[in-house]
Amino acid sequence: MRPLRKRHETHPEDKQRKPVPFLPNFITTMSLFCGFYSIMFSLKGDFHWAAVLILVAGFIDGLDGRVARMTGTTSEFGKQYDSLSDVIAFGVAPAMMVYLWQLNAFGKLGFIATFLFVACGALRLARFNIDTSGSLTHFTGLPIPVAAAGVVSTYLLTEELTRMMGPLPELMPVAVLLGVYVLSFLMVSSIPYPSFKHVHYIKAHPFQLLVAGVLLLVVVALAPELMLFALAMTFIVGGALWSGVSYLIQARTERKGMKGGTHEGISGQDHHI
Repeated sequence: MRPLRKRHETHPEDKQRKPVPFLPNFITTMSLFCGFYSIMFSLKGDFHWAAVLILVAGFIDGLDGRVARMTGTTSEFGKQYDSLSDVIAFGVAPAMMVYLWQLNAFGKLGFIATFLFVACGALRLARFNIDTSGSLTHFTGLPIPVAAAGVVSTYLLTEELTRMMGPLPELMPVAVLLGVYVLSFLMVSSIPYPSFKHVHYIKAHPFQLLVAGVLLLVVVALAPELMLFALAMTFIVGGALWSGVSYLIQARTERKGMKGGTHEGISGQDHHI
C-alpha cells in the first residue's frame, strides 16, 4: 500500500513528470506517418510514391528539432521519439522499398542486406542518442536520413533513365546490392561527416547563401532525379573522401612533428657530449 504524503510534500516521481511539447512532436509524427505510408506504397509495388514520401519525411525531419529550439520546447522525450520515428521513416521504409524493388531477387543475400540497413541505422541512432560530445561540426558515421536519400535517389534516377533509354544494364541490381551494404557500413563507421548545424560562414553571409540556395532549387527543379542523386552521392562519397584526406594530412603532420622532436633531442645530446 502506497504511503500517504503531506499536502506540500513533493515526491521524486512528480519531479520527473514533465509535459510533452506538442508542436515539435506533432511534426515528428508527420515524418513517421510519411515513412509508414511509404511502406504501404512499397507493398503495392508503387515505388515512385514510396520514394517521394521518404523524401518528404526527410524534409519534415529537418524541421522538428529547429522548431523545438526556436520555441524552447526541446525535451528528452522528443529526442527519443525522433530517433524511433527515424528508424521507421529512414530505416524500414527505404529497406522495404529497395528489397521489393531489386534485392528480393538475391534471396538470402538480399534479405541480409535489407536487415543490415535497418539494424545499422538503428545502431547509428542509438550511438547518436548517447553521444555526450555534442559536436556541432561533424556527425560520427553517415546520418540515416542521408543513407535513405542515397537509396531513394538511386531508384528515382534509374526510373527516369529507364523511361528515357529503356532497360538498364543487367549489373544494375548487383550495384544496388553492393550499395546497400556500403551504406550500412558507413552508418556504423567512425567516419566524421560534416554537420551544418553550426557554421560561421552561414551566419556571416546569409544573403549570398540565400541566393545560392535559390539557384540550387532552380537546378534541382530542372532535373530533380539527377540532382538529388548527385547531391546525395556528393555528401556520401565526398564526405568520406574528405575525412580520409584530412586524416592523412593530420597523420603526416604528426609524423613530421615527431621527427622534428627526435632531431632536436639528438642535437641536444651531441651538444652536451
